[in-house]
Formats: sequence, structure tokens, C-alpha cells
Amino acid sequence: MSRIAKRPIFISSGINVELKNQLISIKGKYGHLSRLIHPLVKIEYNDKKISFSSRMNCSNGWAQAGTSRALVNSMVIGVSEKFFKKLQLSGVGYRVSITRNNVINLSLGYSHIIEYQLPPDIEAENPSSTEIVIKGIDKQLVGQIAANLRSYRIPEPYKGKGIRYIDEKVRIKEAKKK
Repeated sequence: MSRIAKRPIFISSGINVELKNQLISIKGKYGHLSRLIHPLVKIEYNDKKISFSSRMNCSNGWAQAGTSRALVNSMVIGVSEKFFKKLQLSGVGYRVSITRNNVINLSLGYSHIIEYQLPPDIEAENPSSTEIVIKGIDKQLVGQIAANLRSYRIPEPYKGKGIRYIDEKVRIKEAKKK
């Protein structure tokens, strides 16, 4: 039985919640998100509180209720605060720039510049020429875009060159001895 699903989500002022059957829509100051909840999950919204439970007392229903609660909680946080991921480029000549039409240009030591088109609801900024900050209201989409950008040059273990998350520690291996 899920312990996460038993905790209700408290809705602060400024956030509107609409519930139609299994479709939940949440509007906040940064945007609008909606999600279809699994049929085994019973969702209730009353007096600024969203609660989850299993329709049938089976373990899969409670597991789905815990997952649904976590996803809806991320939606509530996203429309009120926004999520962000910070990436750092480390390597000689590695640079990043962002154009007006939401395109990230990455210079990563290849013979060409990599252009990555961002979705319309995601923002990117670069405080310096070696840092990228990805912002958005959808936690899953922000994490996926950060992972896609990181996949162009994963940090290698001998020199540490590549794209890494700002809090990621890369273990440097010792070079082969003669």
C-alpha cells in the first residue's frame, strides 16, 4: 500500500484546479497543465485539497495512486514556481549561445555547430558562455531536454570534458602508467 498516495496535496491561492472524470487541469500564474489519471485511481478535490485513493483494494491501484499523486504534485509546483536544470560545459573551446527563435547553438569540438530547437513552452538562458539554464513548468519535459543536451557530449572519465549537470560529480580516472 502506497504511503505517498495517502498524503493530500494542498492547493495555495492563485491556482485553479478542474476535475472532469479522470482528467485533471491545473492553472497557475506560469501556465496550464493537464493530465489523464489512471482508471484504478480515485481522485477527489474539495476545499483546496486533492486526495488520492485506489478504486479497488489491489496493490497495483495503490501504486498507481502514489504515482498519480507525485505527478499531480509536480504539476502544482510547476505552474506556481517553474522547474529548472542547470548544465555546465567543460572543455577547451566548448561554448553555447541561444538565438531569438529558441534555438540553442552548441560548439562542442565537432566539425560543426549543433543546433537544438526548444519546444515553445521551454525557456533557456545562458548566464555565461559555458552554462545553460533550462526552465519550464513541465518537470518531465525540462529533465528530458537537459538529458538530450547532455547526450551530445557526456562527461568522459579521463579529462572530465563534456556537458554535465551543475551538481554532478565526475570521477576522474587515473591515466595508464608506463
